[in-house]
Amino acid sequence: MGRVVVLGESLVVAPFALAGAITFPADDPDSVRGRWEALPDDTSVVILSPAAATALGALPAGRPDLLTVTMPP
Repeated sequence: MGRVVVLGESLVVAPFALAGAITFPADDPDSVRGRWEALPDDTSVVILSPAAATALGALPAGRPDLLTVTMPP
């Protein structure tokens, strides 16, 4: 079973740790892209904040092995 990673602003992703998700806080676009590149190999699902999704642009499409979803605004 793969990991669930939540990527986005610190205040947005922190509560997901209580549910067992791996949180990747990233508060600016460069941090978001860096964290995206550092996803663990066993990641299956990535939940993105709206700002993180914007920062990544089309990068998630290049990873068909991941189920990527964006939180509603």
